[in-house]
Amino acid sequence: MSTKTHFNSESPILEVKNLQTAFEIDGELHNAVDNVSFNVKPKQIIGVVGESGCGKSVMSLSVMKLLPKGIGSIRGGEVIFEGKNIENLSDKDMNKIRGKDVSMIFQEPMTSLNPVFTIGYQLQETLFNHMAITKKEARLKSISLLKSVGISRPEKIIDEYPHQLSGGMRQRVMIAIAIACQPKLLIADEPTTALDVTVQAQILDLLRDIQEINNMAIILITHDLGVVAEMCDEVIVMYAGKIVERTDVDTLFHNPKHPYTELLMGAIPKMDEDVEVLSSIEGIVPSLKNMPKIGCRFANRCPKAMPECKSISPLLAETEAGHEVSCLLYESSMPNEGANVR
Repeated sequence: MSTKTHFNSESPILEVKNLQTAFEIDGELHNAVDNVSFNVKPKQIIGVVGESGCGKSVMSLSVMKLLPKGIGSIRGGEVIFEGKNIENLSDKDMNKIRGKDVSMIFQEPMTSLNPVFTIGYQLQETLFNHMAITKKEARLKSISLLKSVGISRPEKIIDEYPHQLSGGMRQRVMIAIAIACQPKLLIADEPTTALDVTVQAQILDLLRDIQEINNMAIILITHDLGVVAEMCDEVIVMYAGKIVERTDVDTLFHNPKHPYTELLMGAIPKMDEDVEVLSSIEGIVPSLKNMPKIGCRFANRCPKAMPECKSISPLLAETEAGHEVSCLLYESSMPNEGANVR
């Protein structure tokens, strides 16, 4: 389990305050991310976990200001990077930040890389956008970047196309593009999805090495708690667009409090147990159109639910130092009597 101590007293590089991101469905706006708040400090690795549909990727696209236009929008709250509210930035100003100061590794490299351009062209495009650099210098730097992410024969690979590479190599190319300008913050959205276990371990080792060399902060989005244990300092657990638990990685694994977190932990296969059927969480994450208006959004699936869980919305509150939970089981997270907190 992670024993790193990246926490520091520096000002946050990223502040997300009461973020609400909505999508329009049948003429109505529905929040996919609902009042989410967190900070990321320099050199810190924060894990964001939860099932598919919990809002993890939408939150990251909101930070990058890459929501699909005309469909998704930031409805409320603020995303502040190095003191600047990204909502106030023009597309031109955002493009200066995106790829240079904040970069993202997308979930599926085969769809993120352009199939009609060479690896070298796509790497050099990032360099030309943010650096005063010649074609010769860009090619040499691209070769160096490919080598730095563990790609052998970079002089040849640079002239090949994405379909000619394996999944692991494509993911390494995505990482090379993301770190080309040495960003201060890297968002990695499921960076090991669809890779075999050996390649997953290599990619995680690579990310950790790059993070330590470049002193980057990382937001690591994943559904794999094993990855969280290996990589992260702090963990945010999301469910149905909200944060339900947030604490440091060691506390989360030794003392999970929210019933959803406990069930996620229970679904992890254990090497010392021989069982035929793995634990699972019954039911599914509610869709945006069917999101409960009041009450705990996990109540219908929660084995510890009480009658009031369907009528009172819990607050995310500190139950112990540095450990925040959104659950009526904990007195400190109970709203004032008679209040319904959305």
